[in-house]
Parts: sequence; structure tokens; C-alpha cells
Amino acid sequence: MPVIPGAEPYRHEGGEVGVLLCHGFTGSPQSLRPWAEYLAARGLTVSLPLLPGHGTRWEDMQVTGWQDWYAEVDRALRELLDRCSQVFVFGLSMGAALALRLAAKHGDEVAGLVLVNPGNKVHGLAARALPVARHLVRSTKGIASDIAKEGSSEIGYDRVPLHAAHSLRNFFRIVDRELPQVTQPLVVLHSTQDHVVPPVDSARVLGRISSTDVKEILLEQSYHVATLDHDAGRIFDESYAFIGRFAPSVGMEGTATGG
Repeated sequence: MPVIPGAEPYRHEGGEVGVLLCHGFTGSPQSLRPWAEYLAARGLTVSLPLLPGHGTRWEDMQVTGWQDWYAEVDRALRELLDRCSQVFVFGLSMGAALALRLAAKHGDEVAGLVLVNPGNKVHGLAARALPVARHLVRSTKGIASDIAKEGSSEIGYDRVPLHAAHSLRNFFRIVDRELPQVTQPLVVLHSTQDHVVPPVDSARVLGRISSTDVKEILLEQSYHVATLDHDAGRIFDESYAFIGRFAPSVGMEGTATGG
């Protein structure tokens, strides 16, 4: 199936410092494209892959699972590690969970993490019904485009394939067990109003990781897809300043450019 226009993966060859960006469940690289382009404009090497089953039609996602999504970001990380002297991993929602697993598995090869509204659990009664419901119902209503900013929208599926949702639930459990293995410096930015991932997920992540260099930032003007929302500029600036703390070759001029 052809990729939805705007949902294509993004890659930029820059300097010795690399950033891998991981998009969310049923979303696409479009949700992180402005962030990726901001970093690329400042000379960083940037990789923003399209996760398997995403960016085409929801039926394609029905036959993929967390192993496929994780394998893609793991491959992209290894490519950056071959190319760059330092690599940071950023993620939104499920992409943040993917980033956390990369950090747990790759250790010091990951220089630091920036997580936006990280997902940690599939909540509610529906989650407990998933193991059976996925065999009876193919999909449910979508979760894309939870954005406060008028005129801003996310390219994502209007349906959630339940086989994939069941796999996501299992993946969150795996990552939760691995959180104590995460030791890297980390920034968590989470929205006070989020209709997809509740704030308790960020609290759970912050409470279980072993990192000692941790910064938590509240986003008060944005919903779930904060990278396309009112706080996008702040996210971009904070992430660039974060990289600058650990990568001497990266300047700090980006800290005053956000909108």
C-alpha cells in the first residue's frame, strides 16, 4: 500500500550528534516532522522512521505487533550509532516507550532521552477485554489528532486495530519491567490535559527508572500530540538545550527560538 502523503519517514545527514525520533501508535512521522526538521536545521543527524503497519491503512497494522515496531527503531538506532559519536532518542506516546526500551537494552550507547506524553499502560475495562475482543471485533474508534491548537491535525488512523492494541498492551508490560534498567539522563514533558495517555503514565515512568539526571516539564497548553500543539516550540527548545548539555559540539543558540 502507498504511504499517506505527509506520513513518509524522514532522514537528514548532519554532524556527529544523532537523534532518533519514534512516533506513536497508529500515528506517523508527520507528528514529529517539525521536531525533526528543527533539529536538522541545527546541524544534527536525524532519523525519523515509519513504523511497520503505520502510515498506510489501519488494516495493514492489524498484522503487525510490538516486535515489528521495536525492530524498526532498533535498526534505525544501530544505523545512527554507526554514523554518529553520540545518539539521543526522543519519542511521543508509544514512541516514548520504544525509546525507553532502546535505552534499557543499549545502555550507554544511548546518550539521553526526551519523552513526550509517554505511554506505559492500556487503561480501562476495554484493556482487560482485549485478549478476547480482538477475535470478535477488528477495530475500534481512533485516537489520532488529540490536539488543542486550532487548525493543527495529525496524520493517523481513524480506527485502532485490536490485534495491534493487544500487542501494545503486552509491550507496555515488558517495558514497565525494564524501566529500572534505564539510567540515562532524561527529560519527560507531559500535558496536563491528555485524552489519550493519562498523567499517571508519566508518573509511573519517572518513579521506576534508575536515572539520576531527570527533568519533568508540564505542558499546560497542549493535549496528547503536543509536538503539533501550542507547546511544540518549548518541546523543541528544551530538547535541543538538553542535547547541548552532553554534546559539546552542539551550540545553545536554539534555546531562544521556539514559538
